[in-house]
Amino acid sequence: MLRDRFGRTIEYLRLSVTDRCDLRCSYCIPKGFKGFEEPEHWLSFDEIERLVGAFARLGTTRVRLTGGEPLLRRNVAQLAQRIAATDGIRDLSLSTNATQLHRHADALKAAGVSRINVSLDSLDRSCVEKITGWDSFSQIMDGLMAGKAAGFDPIKINMVAMRGINDAEIDDMVAFCIEQNFVLRLIEAMPMGATGRDAAYLDLGPIQARLQTKFGLQPQAAELGGGPARYLSTADGKSSIGFITPMSQHFCATCNRVRLAVDGTLYLCLGQEEKFEFRPLLRGGASDAQLEQAIRHAIELKPQKHEFSERPEKIIRFMAQTGG
Repeated sequence: MLRDRFGRTIEYLRLSVTDRCDLRCSYCIPKGFKGFEEPEHWLSFDEIERLVGAFARLGTTRVRLTGGEPLLRRNVAQLAQRIAATDGIRDLSLSTNATQLHRHADALKAAGVSRINVSLDSLDRSCVEKITGWDSFSQIMDGLMAGKAAGFDPIKINMVAMRGINDAEIDDMVAFCIEQNFVLRLIEAMPMGATGRDAAYLDLGPIQARLQTKFGLQPQAAELGGGPARYLSTADGKSSIGFITPMSQHFCATCNRVRLAVDGTLYLCLGQEEKFEFRPLLRGGASDAQLEQAIRHAIELKPQKHEFSERPEKIIRFMAQTGG
């Protein structure tokens, strides 16, 4: 198993297949940004498969395909199939904004993707347009229902809760997810780059307490994907609501993940600068043993915690550059 110098087991790789996105969510990619990574710097599918294999031999069992928007990467279902077939990988999931999901849902399910997370910050069309930069609500909902029809279970809805923007809609989103049997995850905005620092941060503590009373929620012990969310469930156990609180109640002591950007840069923490470049090794003839040794070295660089609260200006890169 991979363990960092603080005793945490690292068994979850979040794998970005592109830094590009067809939306411009206000907390993620700056409006007008054009400095995306050049395609020749993207890891190829062969390179990705080889690196995932090295991680798996060292104990990684979970992989999540992310972006940007991963469904913009051509033939991503083929990559998913190759990763799902890798010895040791037991859980393959995907995060998406769902605008393209109606075209890919069946192929992704057949390829071995078991779970999807869909970014949906509002059920109000005008609010979605304000957040994402264009009128994307219908495409998102079509994709979401296509994912449901394809048999993905669970489907998680990621809602970044922002004061004065969508906080008044949280109860409606809870009710919607209960009705549709989706898992809702409420997320505090993080100061990733200027876009993240400009997001209207909302402390989820009071929201959690209010929802717990209104919907009769109770603590849930069952794991739902190995991520950082703390879950509550409805009294009948049929619906779950997760709270991801990197600002008000961070979860650094139990962090089990690292992020690989599309260019082969491994980021060890969202809120720190430690990183390791794998592309030179992959394109320089490194052996499997050398790759594994490099992974072990990289994990040793993982910091103890982020500094979002103490130094919110520290991280210049925005989320899509890191990998969601």
